[in-house]
Amino acid sequence: MDTALVHYSAAAVSDRGRKRASNEDAFGYSVKHGIYVLCDGMGGAAAGEVASSLAVEETMRRLQNRPAEASLPAAAEQAILAANEAIFYRAQRDRRLNGMGTTLVALVVEERRVWVFNVGDSRCYRLRGGHLQQITTDHSLVDEQVRMGRMTAQEALHSPYRNVITRALGTHRDVEPDVFAFAADSGDLFLLCSDGLTREMDDPLIASTLALDLPLGSLCQRLVAAANQAGGHDNITCLLVRAG
Repeated sequence: MDTALVHYSAAAVSDRGRKRASNEDAFGYSVKHGIYVLCDGMGGAAAGEVASSLAVEETMRRLQNRPAEASLPAAAEQAILAANEAIFYRAQRDRRLNGMGTTLVALVVEERRVWVFNVGDSRCYRLRGGHLQQITTDHSLVDEQVRMGRMTAQEALHSPYRNVITRALGTHRDVEPDVFAFAADSGDLFLLCSDGLTREMDDPLIASTLALDLPLGSLCQRLVAAANQAGGHDNITCLLVRAG
């Protein structure tokens, strides 16, 4: 296996979209610490914004302050579980926030080693050698129906239940994130995004946009602009991470 050092760069853009009154997405990252987090909040009034911001802040804080000897993937999972508890108990204390929750997708890296965590339907993709692969699996009602063969992918696109997610941070005392581990290759491009992007753009369009020879910030802006042009029905957030 190639043991050459991999250097990472990142950029992100978050946009309210064309239909929503506020932005309930949140993101945070630290190239220095190898941490990249994106959340899509849900709940009445400002509860979604509270949940997503709290999840990002708690996850980032715990990982940036983890002991030097701590295993990165174990620390990341513990940080996500702590974020879940923080949201859950905040909602217990404040009735106005009752029922709030958030998705989470996180990428953590240690040289060539990569771990992806997700809860909900925010996604992580990897573009490698021109091929776009969805790393995460959506925790959504329609996606589970498709996997069980009870619904076609085309039916899922138009289902009235496409907004129903089956797993989220903060809605229950306990949560179990999915974890994916693999090695990065130089040139890999990772996309973390909320469903405001993937509901408006199919995978081939995302792949063709990511293949453009542009800085990461410009690619993020292109993705957001395309999602808005396609309707912009939800908040749109893109976080790109390149392994170089």
